[in-house]
Amino acid sequence: MKNLYDCNISCKVRIIKLNAGTELKQRLISFGIMKGSEVEVIKHTASKSTVEVKVGKMKIALRASEAKKIDIEQI
Repeated sequence: MKNLYDCNISCKVRIIKLNAGTELKQRLISFGIMKGSEVEVIKHTASKSTVEVKVGKMKIALRASEAKKIDIEQI
């Protein structure tokens, strides 16, 4: 199974599972990143230490370690 960190720019995906602890999971859910939601990868930083994603109309920057905990399927 792929995770959000593995996606290329302009990749549209659906969230399958959040493999995060309670605190991080609650933070992601508050941003709209939850099971079943659709996300688009906007860009990666040069060192690929962060991933910018679009959820609905909101753009969010996730750390690489956070993005690796989000299992996805391509739409």
